[in-house]
Amino acid sequence: MMEKASLPPPSPRWAYFLDVDGTLLEFADSPSDVQVDDVLPGFISAVSRRCNGALALISGRSLYDLDLRLGMPELPMAGQHGLERRDGFGRVYRHTVSPVCLKALAAEIASLCGRHPGLLLEDKGATLAVHYRRVPRLGGYVYRLLADWVERNGGGGLQLQKGKHVIEVKPAGYDKGSAIREFMTQAPFSGRRPVFIGDDLTDEHGFAYINNVGGISVKVGSGRTEAHYRLPNVSEVRAWLSEMLIEQPSRCIGKS
Repeated sequence: MMEKASLPPPSPRWAYFLDVDGTLLEFADSPSDVQVDDVLPGFISAVSRRCNGALALISGRSLYDLDLRLGMPELPMAGQHGLERRDGFGRVYRHTVSPVCLKALAAEIASLCGRHPGLLLEDKGATLAVHYRRVPRLGGYVYRLLADWVERNGGGGLQLQKGKHVIEVKPAGYDKGSAIREFMTQAPFSGRRPVFIGDDLTDEHGFAYINNVGGISVKVGSGRTEAHYRLPNVSEVRAWLSEMLIEQPSRCIGKS
């Protein structure tokens, strides 16, 4: 693991893939409480312009949620861990999944949350997330219940994904790594060196892909990771990216 001192300065020739919660924004007790500061949308736009549009957000949130909070409907994004994706030309791709199993599970989780105040169900459409940030002691209990449900129902093509005080039930075969891989087959990302910055267990799939193709993987905060570099917090992520926006002094060549 290499720290910030070893992280090379950002290049406008690279392709940037950025997680949102915990990477560009600070966490809150629930996803709905996260605050988007007035500076962030303009900052993202400026960095995107600097690298000629080769910047995409890679999030567990839905595209609808991201657009509602950021107000950037033209920005390339992947939502719900790659189950939906908007490319650099504004085209939206959605991987189809059967909602039957998720609907049945959502009803059980809603009942569970009713019995344990502090648990929060987030229904994103194609995925379900159970947040236990307010009652961290219930994390193991919730995971066992969800794992048992998935096993009893034959999997249904579903898998569990752990995150920071959250356990998500999602269709198998899609993750942040697969989302980045899809972006890298299209302009303006193809042919560039990919960079992925994330902070959570859900980002490890992205780090694995980035490492395999010789890109730059950056973990935000502490904890074990496959990422090759580390930045300590959200502020340092923004500071590193902002290095691209600093005007370089022009080189004047005089006549001899």
